Amino acid sequence: MSSTSEQNLATRSPASEDYPLSAVPLEARKSLWSLAPLLIGFTLYSGTLFAGGRVGPAYRFTDLVGLILAGNLLLGIYAALLSYIAARSGLSTVLMARFSFGSVGSRWVDFLLGFTQIGWYAWGSALMADVLNQLARVPSSFNWLIILFFTYFFCSTAYIGYRAMDWLSRIAVPAMLILIVWSLVIAARDVGGFAGLQAIVPQQQLGLGEAITIIVGTFVSGGTQATNWSRFAKDGRTALWSTLAAFFLANGLLLFSGAFCALVYGNEDIVQVMAQQGLLFWGLILLFLNMWTTQDNTIYAFSVAGAHMFRTNKRTAFVLGGATVALVLAWGGIYNLLVPYLILLGTFIPPIGGVVMADYWLLHQGQFPTLNQRQPAFNWAGIIAYIIASAIAWAVPGIKPINGIVAAVILYFILSKLIFNTRKTNAVN
Repeated sequence: MSSTSEQNLATRSPASEDYPLSAVPLEARKSLWSLAPLLIGFTLYSGTLFAGGRVGPAYRFTDLVGLILAGNLLLGIYAALLSYIAARSGLSTVLMARFSFGSVGSRWVDFLLGFTQIGWYAWGSALMADVLNQLARVPSSFNWLIILFFTYFFCSTAYIGYRAMDWLSRIAVPAMLILIVWSLVIAARDVGGFAGLQAIVPQQQLGLGEAITIIVGTFVSGGTQATNWSRFAKDGRTALWSTLAAFFLANGLLLFSGAFCALVYGNEDIVQVMAQQGLLFWGLILLFLNMWTTQDNTIYAFSVAGAHMFRTNKRTAFVLGGATVALVLAWGGIYNLLVPYLILLGTFIPPIGGVVMADYWLLHQGQFPTLNQRQPAFNWAGIIAYIIASAIAWAVPGIKPINGIVAAVILYFILSKLIFNTRKTNAVN
């Protein structure tokens, strides 16, 4: 389908479907107080607790705090830079990828980002069943029904769109932050304060590079797709600060909570910890809110990627279709594969953002062309840069996300210049 026909399709019903094939117009833009709670709700996710629990027992407390700050600052800056571009252009990551990967090549980005979100969504539905088994004594024979119910319930606000997710986050985010801080204060008292925390000896071994990769991997896929919402920001500054608040502060708080609870109680799941603290009811409320505010964002991100892949405005159809695929994955046992999944995300997702950022700032000088300007089917500079950067992130020792992003930026800039110069030479000849 040509770019012009896609634009004509996008103009027929873009607002009701949240503009999946077009830039968000200025009249639809949102303020900091709308965008920040939505993004914070997205990052307050139980999966991050488990990542914190994986990292926490391997480090002394002060070292752990520094590690979490460094990892989340890296994640926050990465997501914030992409969000800034989204606000300036009004485009989501999958739409930006048309310029850096080509009109057909960008479908690889659709697939990769969409698939990772479906994996997270399936994991979240399975988590609900596991927690209810343990805390509410629901028989495991009902797990299939629990997963079925929450898979489709959590996607209801994503089906409606930004408006519904906005209002849910305004209510849920303050409640979640209060409950998390309440539990952490009790935990600090139980362990004997700072002196008690410092006395805890690490029980596991985990290299610095792997630890940072796990921390960044918790939400690097979400950070790459934060543009689905930051494109609604009224300006670049709103997008930047909203995203930093979510991916540095809120995601960091939840990662710290998982690590803290693992150190104090030997259990990273703050909901189960709250049950130990005599706060079972409030723990279940926290679980329900944090899963809902993240799951709806997750399936929404899949729907945007799916709508772009098939060049259709029917985003809501992909909400329901994606939920159904996630249901099958949850029933199939994806719940037990979290840590390997996080390491893979931290390796293969960041180079996408590196290519997009290099394309925007280094090649297009901070101004994308319009979407109706015809793009080549494949931008080989972006595709080759992504493949090599991913291989570097996977094989080279160090911090995989940093390796991947830096390699992607450098490679894309060099390859773009080489390919452009080659075309120019051929045209002259």
